[in-house]
Amino acid sequence: MATTSNSSFWFRCSGAALLIALAPVLAAPVQTRLFESRQITPAGEYTFGIEGPAADRDGNLFVVNLGKPGTIGKLAPEATASELFTGLPDGSIGNAIRIDAGGTMFVADYKRHNIFAIASGSAEPRLVFHSDQMNQPNDITLARDGTIYASDPNWKGRSGQIWRIMRDASGNMQGVVMAAPRAMGTTNGIDLSPDGRTLYVGESNSGEIWSYAIAGDRLTEPKLIKTFEPDTIDGLRTDVSGRLFVARILKGTIAVLTPDGRLQRDIALKAKQPTNLAFGGEDGKTVFVSQRQGGFIESFRTDVEGREHCLQRGAC
Repeated sequence: MATTSNSSFWFRCSGAALLIALAPVLAAPVQTRLFESRQITPAGEYTFGIEGPAADRDGNLFVVNLGKPGTIGKLAPEATASELFTGLPDGSIGNAIRIDAGGTMFVADYKRHNIFAIASGSAEPRLVFHSDQMNQPNDITLARDGTIYASDPNWKGRSGQIWRIMRDASGNMQGVVMAAPRAMGTTNGIDLSPDGRTLYVGESNSGEIWSYAIAGDRLTEPKLIKTFEPDTIDGLRTDVSGRLFVARILKGTIAVLTPDGRLQRDIALKAKQPTNLAFGGEDGKTVFVSQRQGGFIESFRTDVEGREHCLQRGAC
């Protein structure tokens, strides 16, 4: 039988006591720091066309072009890899997704100039709007009353326009190009202010972000609120405080702007080509970013709920 010295016995007992004392600390969960991004899906899951993230009320994230063009991937809460949710009809390729308060998903098909709707509980895309007058429906945002605003860039012509799409008295979706007081550049990222009265539009070619008042089918009161370097902005989203979160493609950051365009912070990302973002998670304070460089999704926590998440809950 082995013998133990008094000093050795004291050291082991003291060490055991220390571990017991530290156990609650060691077992405590690591708190996620605000605005600190991390990669949450494997690289290469999505194609170069990764875009259009949107989260539903159950915390599922949907992103276009999983594995090949024309698909929609789904990332379940706490999952570490995406799974196939559905595919669009042959020849259609999604570029943006939004989900309304009733759980209906709207998908902008830039290739065939369509807007599809996928009802809650279904995975079947249904055509609800098409126009040959579109260059391409690029990004979309939803108003409280269900109106869809869609950016429609002409990349070759370095110009663009905005569509207003809404249901008529018979329930069919009708669309019109909104009259604007100025010639627009390549319209890209788009979202509304929390009160729904202001539309924010990013123009990728110039790096400019403009705000407009909405008057029916007209955009009025144009204001240039921020200018970045040309060709360095993509999608944008707003939170319930009115701040804008702007994907700085090629810069590898999300710029957070006040409603009047002051830069509040730059959030560093894991890769350099963020295409768009979405608020989700249980409290609407998790921001998911689609990364073209690497074809993955990353996320960070923020301090204010996203407008779209609040809209889904019927609280905005």
